[in-house]
Amino acid sequence: MRTRRGISYPRAHVCLDDIVFERRDFAGDNMACRKRRRLSPGIAGKRDFFDVLPDDLVISILSKLSSTAACPSDFANVLIVCKRLNSLAVRPLVLSKASPKMFAIKAKSWSESAHRFLKNCADAGNVEACYTLGMILFYCLENRGSGASLMAKAAISSHAPALYSLAVIQFNGSGGSKNDKDLRAGVALCARAAFLGHIDALRELGHCLQDGYGVRQNVAKGRRFLVQANARELATVLSSAAASNNFTRSWLTWSPHPVPHPNPRHNHRHQAVPGCPLLSDFGCNVPAPEAHPSSKFLAEWFGARGGVPGPGLRLCSHVGCGRPETRKHEFRRCSVCGAVNYCSRACQALDWKLRHKAECAPVERWLDEEGDGGEGNGAVHGNDDVIAES
Repeated sequence: MRTRRGISYPRAHVCLDDIVFERRDFAGDNMACRKRRRLSPGIAGKRDFFDVLPDDLVISILSKLSSTAACPSDFANVLIVCKRLNSLAVRPLVLSKASPKMFAIKAKSWSESAHRFLKNCADAGNVEACYTLGMILFYCLENRGSGASLMAKAAISSHAPALYSLAVIQFNGSGGSKNDKDLRAGVALCARAAFLGHIDALRELGHCLQDGYGVRQNVAKGRRFLVQANARELATVLSSAAASNNFTRSWLTWSPHPVPHPNPRHNHRHQAVPGCPLLSDFGCNVPAPEAHPSSKFLAEWFGARGGVPGPGLRLCSHVGCGRPETRKHEFRRCSVCGAVNYCSRACQALDWKLRHKAECAPVERWLDEEGDGGEGNGAVHGNDDVIAES
């Protein structure tokens, strides 16, 4: 059999790792080899040609496996099969093609070996590894310089989530003082991420234009960007639903009073999932987009520590974010209740539609009306300047 390079696979009398196999008789006498392999009786008369496969063919197969892995264990199981696969699976070509889901490491499973694996993937040029490890270093391990450098490396390669994360850092002055904020840089990074299709960046850019935050105020253009963010979110959900053959009719039914969760009466037919926040503006209740593995890691990391990143520090109240403060009073509080805080206007808008709209109440109401679940016009109007959408 010939390969693409014209090289024929070796026949039975080959030299494998300086071990020559030439079987002269059934009993095995007079074997011309320097070392004998121990074979079980069931496979004593059979040959395994895996060891004679070319390395480039095995690396090509491993690259395909790493690019389609659905979880870290899909790739980790290959490493423990044999020494040859273990050595070939960590080649830069294989690691550079690893899928984002391969980096979905649990916070409780974090170790020096996991850190080393992500570092090797980042050194191989994998932008997802650069972003994931950068977020972990910057926020969890408090290595601000290395974390920001890795995220910048991913951003240079036009990685939209890295661009948006750097924009949030610029808006808040994370890792420094309040004077380190650079609003113009944050808007520029958001614009680049929005151009690449990042929905949260487009939404953040829309709010910046509406409020004149770091850019000249343009209310009409800002609202147009917010409508585009809703449209992209709907298109993303529908395309993912079509790929997975999920039932979508119940998502698109019009309701004059949309709610973030499906009707409990339908739970026996459809799985109850939280509604996608901002699409409720159009009367659609669709599954919320899946959070990035790095955001899940941050939420698990600080959740295991009681939800307190440090003395006097708070987490972003949006459940799909996970970012912590790097200094006191870094994040913005809700202007009405003051009970929640957010790292960005996009997170505030998402959380408002998802849950906070039903929970927000002025501080005086907490004292006067215990147990009253009404929203109140004051809470809604008080947030209009921040969370108005379309």
